[in-house]
Amino acid sequence: MTIPSALWIGTYPKADAGPGTGEGIWRVAIGPSGKFAGGELVAPVASPSFLALDPSGRTLVTVTESEPGALASFHVSDAGALAPAGTAASGGSGPCHVVATDTAAWVANYGDGVAAVVPLAGDGALGAPRTFPHAGTGPVADRQEGPHAHFVHVWGDRVLVSDLGTDELRTYPLDGSGPSGVPEAPGGQVAAVLPPGTGPRHLVELPDGTILLVGELDCRLHVLVPAGPGRLEHVGSVAITGRTMSDGAAGYPSHLTVAGDLVHVGVRGPDVLSVLRVRDAAATPDGLDDSVPGAVGHLVIENVCDVPLGAGAWPRHHAVLADGDLVVVAAQNTDELVAIRLDRASGKGEITDRLELPVPACVLEA
Repeated sequence: MTIPSALWIGTYPKADAGPGTGEGIWRVAIGPSGKFAGGELVAPVASPSFLALDPSGRTLVTVTESEPGALASFHVSDAGALAPAGTAASGGSGPCHVVATDTAAWVANYGDGVAAVVPLAGDGALGAPRTFPHAGTGPVADRQEGPHAHFVHVWGDRVLVSDLGTDELRTYPLDGSGPSGVPEAPGGQVAAVLPPGTGPRHLVELPDGTILLVGELDCRLHVLVPAGPGRLEHVGSVAITGRTMSDGAAGYPSHLTVAGDLVHVGVRGPDVLSVLRVRDAAATPDGLDDSVPGAVGHLVIENVCDVPLGAGAWPRHHAVLADGDLVVVAAQNTDELVAIRLDRASGKGEITDRLELPVPACVLEA
């Protein structure tokens, strides 16, 4: 099995320190056995909590999750060094997610619920943002008092933006066309409405166009299917894990990935990496019978493993490496990266190594 030799790691500041007092982007090596081989701080940046590479792999873009919100970009050398290339406003407050295309960086600003598109030049320079503020609330008073854009997914020639505060997925043209700064801008529309109190966070798209989305507030995996141009239909959800926090409350899912028929979800609180098997219901012995456990729409979803990461780990983000046999988790609150070897047949996982690293928040293949 071939495993990438290096990872970019985004971090938060220490709890007792302000942004910019030591955190930054790290480069971490990992060997074929799933063992870490050290790491180094390669670019001091304030609160680089989410990272993205452009399609060429030559430009690395990071959010600066502080006030005012900002983006920074770096040129990636053949040797893996980072050279500053540009900075720009993120267009909102508390940017928490970014995705880079050949010509633009789309960013979700959690604090004020603004989606924004920032021009990205071939040399990594960043332009001024075009902003698309969201509006609305949800029933969870302390988390949904207003919009909270949380994640951007490139969706064909459009983007999908999840909003935890309004229980919506909104969609915009990939090039960001349409009036800037208008909540109901032409070209921007609601693609899907989730059940009240879902708190949509991150999502993945399956080869057939089905969307799997984690609800941060209800700890469920939601299934949405295409329902016409720019539209998705919510067809149901399943519990991600039976594990709970010490007080019996459900956990808070963070990131999810897919490799083959396995979906991996980090769940904060219970502090596990949950592994679920997803298959087409038509291929099961009982076909499309809704009585099949885990049947949601045309899928059957089954939790096959919860890998304990350690008390207080708070898995913020993770990356699946190589052919899906290895997952590296950013354990935010225990200041470490955790490597997990997965058995693809059973979905079972075991921890192969841990690396001490201050407040990791994002894992990205280098």
